[in-house]
Amino acid sequence: MTDSQLIREIKDGNVQLYKELVTRYERKILVFIYHMLKNTRMDHMAEDLCQETFYKAYRSLHSFREIEASFSTWLYTIARNTVLSELRKNRNGNVYLEDSGFEPVVAAEATPEQSVLRTEKVTMVREAINNLPEKQRSALILREYDGLDYQEIANILGQTVSSVKSLLFRARASVKSQLESYVGGQKLEEYEGMKR
Repeated sequence: MTDSQLIREIKDGNVQLYKELVTRYERKILVFIYHMLKNTRMDHMAEDLCQETFYKAYRSLHSFREIEASFSTWLYTIARNTVLSELRKNRNGNVYLEDSGFEPVVAAEATPEQSVLRTEKVTMVREAINNLPEKQRSALILREYDGLDYQEIANILGQTVSSVKSLLFRARASVKSQLESYVGGQKLEEYEGMKR
């Protein structure tokens, strides 16, 4: 069953099917929330905020209109707003890229020195991303780590597609600028820890 079919069935009273939607998206939403909470000393709240996201989505499912956004985009928006609301409550508005979700793949023949350098590069990229303003950081995480397209990111952030492209351009330029002294002539796209 597609998301649309499930939602229609749920709206028609078959609420047990909501569990299927949760099963489909729980891991992605949890990882996204964890990305946003890392380094805020609130990452222990990721599971609670994930549950709150699905609760809010369930309570608002009657107002979901597929013509405006896909279910996944709508759900990411609820998750983002839930996290930002919690951060505002705790007076800590910093949203960071998590440290444990992406680990570079080290070739079997890599020397210990190569492994250490690769890990160091990943750490530096993450620190550079963590230094970005919240909207740039969110756009970059959604694009590079969650693999969402521009329109989905625009819907989640409440921006236009051209604004998202601009946010991503500025985010990448900032990360590149922060890493330039370390990277030297190496292209950022080839740099571990950043998929583009």
